[in-house]
Amino acid sequence: MSTRRTVFYLLVLVLGFAMWGRFVESMIFFPERGVALTPAQLGIDGEEIFIETEDRVRIHAFYLPVPDARRALLFLHGNAGTASHRLPNAAELARLGCSVLLLDYRGYGLSEGKASEAGVFADARAGLRHLTEALGFAENRIVVFGRSLGGAVAVDLAQDRELAGLILESTFPSVADIVSSGPAGAALGALAGRRFDSASKIGRVRAPLLFFHGDRDEIVDLELGRRLFELAPQPKAFETVPGAGHNDLTQVGGRPYFERIREFLEEVAPSR
Repeated sequence: MSTRRTVFYLLVLVLGFAMWGRFVESMIFFPERGVALTPAQLGIDGEEIFIETEDRVRIHAFYLPVPDARRALLFLHGNAGTASHRLPNAAELARLGCSVLLLDYRGYGLSEGKASEAGVFADARAGLRHLTEALGFAENRIVVFGRSLGGAVAVDLAQDRELAGLILESTFPSVADIVSSGPAGAALGALAGRRFDSASKIGRVRAPLLFFHGDRDEIVDLELGRRLFELAPQPKAFETVPGAGHNDLTQVGGRPYFERIREFLEEVAPSR
């Protein structure tokens, strides 16, 4: 085979992989644009801010300050909707005595850019940097909360950092593990690759971990959440929420769910 033909085939192969990668990511992210709710509409204290990432993308966020709070929580949501849809949940977390920063990933809400795996990881780093550099919270007074896909973003962010704690809700070892449990199983898992591969990263998390998972989760099976938990280092705890699916865990869990988070916050970043 001639050198020219070899180069041609290599270019076709690289292009094919790139196109496949874009297709897979288009099946992972389901962003919405705009703002559905504001803190003012909910009658809560909060502000809209914009943060610049390391690759110069301007991302949108809500900041819910708590007067004299000595700890903060970085909220990383799942793959659909916007940060504004999570404002009621963020407000409940702020009532536990921690200021909350709630991000819109790139391509979501009012943020610039287009979502990608590397991009949302960079967005999370920008959020953490804003809490430490602009707002003055020490890294060991910050808890990162990741829900569903946001759990994978949180695990990536938490590697080798001295965070106060990490809360992972309804999350999974990798995208491949989710699709492998479906009808086309192994083939789809192989095609998905190791995207959002928390399984290979969670061993590098130094912060205490608190897991939540509903036992009727129809998207991320409870067993997948437990599998990631088993790979995690100590200290860690796993809370199963009876009767909860993927998107109603806070409602089904109710006050006991939030009290468990309060207890965790007091363990890892005491309010006094």
